[in-house]
Amino acid sequence: MSEAPDDLVRAVEATLFAAEAPMSAEAISAHLGGADVTGALQALALHYACRGVAVVERGGRWHFQTAPDLAHLLRREREDLRKLSRAATETLAIIAYHEPVSRAEIEAIRGVQTAKGTLDVLLEAGWVRVAGRREVPGRPVIFATTPDFLSHFGLATRKDLPGIDELRAAGLLDPVEDTLAALMSPVEKDDEIRSDALASGDESA
Repeated sequence: MSEAPDDLVRAVEATLFAAEAPMSAEAISAHLGGADVTGALQALALHYACRGVAVVERGGRWHFQTAPDLAHLLRREREDLRKLSRAATETLAIIAYHEPVSRAEIEAIRGVQTAKGTLDVLLEAGWVRVAGRREVPGRPVIFATTPDFLSHFGLATRKDLPGIDELRAAGLLDPVEDTLAALMSPVEKDDEIRSDALASGDESA
């Protein structure tokens, strides 16, 4: 976009700027009368790549966000309303790496019962959603992550989730957590993502 952008690029830019929530390419296209917006979105992402704000895709939805290296300039001292307990953090990690997963499966991995309030916190935060029911006796509810989860943690897709070696190198795992980590190997994560996508066409995979 070194030269003047065309009308479609400007229209897509204005649509994203005014949007109250991230939008999929399909939603943007429908808003603009069915135009093919793929090239316009790529042009905007390139144009804003080195600026104070960026146009990014998270979980199949596009939006403006502050450049990661400048986020600290806009951060205000305030109580973090989404500070998670250890149980909620472990539950969120299990869902992210193994989705779709039932409460019984979460409890089998954690080795302890999961309180209903733990899942409620994640649902209210908008990071976890009910993804349907498992087609087994009892038809238990299964859970998966949301586009808001990807956006909050700066992930384009679940394939960008860090591997265990990365987490350990960053000092984010202590010896106790290694037991949980062993159940989330990168190989298993990739296998889960591929099998989920093939089985259900899950848009978050």
